[in-house]
Amino acid sequence: MTAGGTPTPAVTAAPATGGDREVRRGTRSGMVGLAGAAVNGLLGFVLTVVIVRGLGPAGSGAMFTAIGVVAIMGVLCCAGADTALVWMLPRRTPGRDGDAARLLPVALAPTLLLAVAVAATGVACSGALAPVLFDPGAAEGKGLLRLAFAGLPVVVAMTVLLAAVRAVRPVAALVAVQYVLVPAARPALVLAALAAGAGVTIAFAGWLAPVALAVLACAALLLRPLGLTAGARLRPAGEDWRTLWGFALPRAASATIDASSMWLTVLLTAALADQAEAGVIGAVGRYALAGLLIMHGLRVAVAPQLSRLLGQGRTVEAAAVYRRITMVIIGFSWPGYLLLAIFAPGFLRLFGAEFTTGATAMALLAGAMMVNSGTGIVQTLLLMSGSSGQHLLAAATGLLLNVGLAVALIPAHGALGAAVAWTAGILAENVLATLAARRVVGAPLVTRAMLATAGLAGTATTVLAGAVAAVAGRDVAGLSLTLAVMVLLAAMPLLHPRVRRQARAAAPTLFGRGPR
Repeated sequence: MTAGGTPTPAVTAAPATGGDREVRRGTRSGMVGLAGAAVNGLLGFVLTVVIVRGLGPAGSGAMFTAIGVVAIMGVLCCAGADTALVWMLPRRTPGRDGDAARLLPVALAPTLLLAVAVAATGVACSGALAPVLFDPGAAEGKGLLRLAFAGLPVVVAMTVLLAAVRAVRPVAALVAVQYVLVPAARPALVLAALAAGAGVTIAFAGWLAPVALAVLACAALLLRPLGLTAGARLRPAGEDWRTLWGFALPRAASATIDASSMWLTVLLTAALADQAEAGVIGAVGRYALAGLLIMHGLRVAVAPQLSRLLGQGRTVEAAAVYRRITMVIIGFSWPGYLLLAIFAPGFLRLFGAEFTTGATAMALLAGAMMVNSGTGIVQTLLLMSGSSGQHLLAAATGLLLNVGLAVALIPAHGALGAAVAWTAGILAENVLATLAARRVVGAPLVTRAMLATAGLAGTATTVLAGAVAAVAGRDVAGLSLTLAVMVLLAAMPLLHPRVRRQARAAAPTLFGRGPR
């Protein structure tokens, strides 16, 4: 009430705009994806430790080579259909009377047929391929290749079905299967095989086995949202084939390039140097890609949202979601990559002293990954706009640069030469993709807030880690001290009651319980 008794109008918050709601929605989904990425990263690190500790440089190089064959051939056989589903399903109507379910056979049938054909050919030719990819006289090479190709159809089925889950289910469902179930089962099964005295072939079988569980889980998750239990129509129309594969085929090549970047480097190093150098670059690459799990977790969460917004012509809102997610990626990823560069010997010593020869290679790749994470989900933005052809151009340019330099540098410089080649490819692809996305979206992708986030994250981490390294060195002791100080500094604000209240107030909004 006022002094004269007149009621005072209630002060209400201004209603959120559509753009604000979309940014909050993207942030909520991103936080779930980020949590999944953290779990996946931890479990991936455990798996890498189990492999390199249990098999040593040569044995781990052989297993990484087999995993590389699965990764490259699996993406090749998917032929871009997985990304096409993520692009198309959010624009379709789900349920019994919708047109979403009929995209499933369009994506699955050709990819599975191709996978079976490639698997049969690969098993038949494994004897001829083994001396090319593995050290001469390596007895396990042929068996590893047979197993890799035999498991290919199941890997392809998992990848396509996971894409459908990603498009029609909340992100938590995808996180449960892709980021928890599979990565948790792999180190457990590989460790059990090694503890029983089995060799690298049985250990690799343990790595493959969880894929079958993931296929069953995805099939169960898709039944209700696609209306499959209610009799949804599965017979596709001709336009479904043309639209999906018109997008997928250009994406097929770029997806193979994207997913095989590390494994191509491992295979080239194994062929042009030796298995031990391949093991070193495989360990270095695992660290380098671990930071991208943050970006991947956020990307898988918001890709369907970006497809929907861009499909409705809401480019300004899509750009706003991109900028918010990219700021989160930079804030989390850049400190990690700077630590990888500064304390490369310490990180690699955790795998064994023989892996520390890759310290320079890891510092170089950490810088390249800072550029990669600094551009954020720009490639997802480009793909979800339907511009798979422009994405292919960027990816192909990076690949050509990578392979050309690898052939020139690996024979003389081993893992370091492979890292130089990989770095050049990463830089070229990201620059071209960013320029293309800016043209397609037609809205600013970089803001002062993003630059400020990058400056703060980079400067603070460099000063702290550099000071500790100067005193305690770049090995495990310096790394451990830096991590302890960073945890302490991150926790100190929580001692203030106001900060705790703000954190409690923000949590419901971030994790989906707040206003929408």
